[in-house]
Amino acid sequence: MLTTKRIAVLMGGPSAEREISLRTGRAVLAALLRKGYDAIPLDMDRSVGMRLRDLHAQMVFIALHGPGGEDGTIQGMLEILGLPYTGSGVQACAMAMDKAVTKALLEYHDIPVPKGLVRTRLERKAPLPRGFGFPVVIKPLNQGSTLGISIVRQSRELGAGMELAFKYGPSVLVEEYIKGRELTVGVVNDRPLPAVEIQAPNGFYDYAAKYTAGASVYLAPAPISHSTAKLLQSLALEVHRRLGCRGATRVDFRLDPRGRPFVLEINTVPGMTQTSLLPMAAKVARLSYEGLVEAILQSAIDRAAVLEKEKKQVSREQKKK
Repeated sequence: MLTTKRIAVLMGGPSAEREISLRTGRAVLAALLRKGYDAIPLDMDRSVGMRLRDLHAQMVFIALHGPGGEDGTIQGMLEILGLPYTGSGVQACAMAMDKAVTKALLEYHDIPVPKGLVRTRLERKAPLPRGFGFPVVIKPLNQGSTLGISIVRQSRELGAGMELAFKYGPSVLVEEYIKGRELTVGVVNDRPLPAVEIQAPNGFYDYAAKYTAGASVYLAPAPISHSTAKLLQSLALEVHRRLGCRGATRVDFRLDPRGRPFVLEINTVPGMTQTSLLPMAAKVARLSYEGLVEAILQSAIDRAAVLEKEKKQVSREQKKK
């Protein structure tokens, strides 16, 4: 066992991804209990801070998806409470959750991303600028699980695509559609995992394709050349590090017909159900589900060590006074 501390598995919450989060949390909790950890479930609500105290939680495994759990909000609260937690910190989560910020940062570092622009509600009826051809992808800026995303193939569909995305926030991202293959690469504690290819119906990996059993085909490892696999892993690790991420992340790609990769986004709290993409890749790397959970738990243990060191330093300085 990596720790004897009481671990609260934080799941659920009020976001549109609540049900997926509950699935992730229950799977993680079961794995921790199988390994003998003192783990307890906790469905996030406004009283979460008091409940963490009442349950005597000493560490938090974050199994939340979407706004509130993946955008730095809960991470900031845990920082104030002094509770070590799994995964990335406040700044990394906030940047990764904002697709436009992520895109700008990656572009600055010459990491290939699809061409895109941000539109607000006031701009929703404006035509696309010259150079933007169809099809395009429209997605909410701060949402996961492909909620609110659509592929718009002609100008008359643009308004409907915008309105769907605006249901999830005041701004949307419009991107060029990259024809080709969909792949994803997980990173765990700075170690990139094998790439997984996703073959979705009609080439569109939306919410239904992602969560309907049998709707999509997953190839793990992805049937790509060794050099392409290494390139994707290298890019995934660079994205993970550029944003300052910790623990587990998953970077999604499109690979065009010429074999050129484009980074779509990074997920700082990847799904952890038994059939999710990150555990699938870990299995290829001969890492069991329980081993993956423990690897992610290590990020909280590392935080605990830093907190303890800081406390000792403060104590020493107070004694000097």
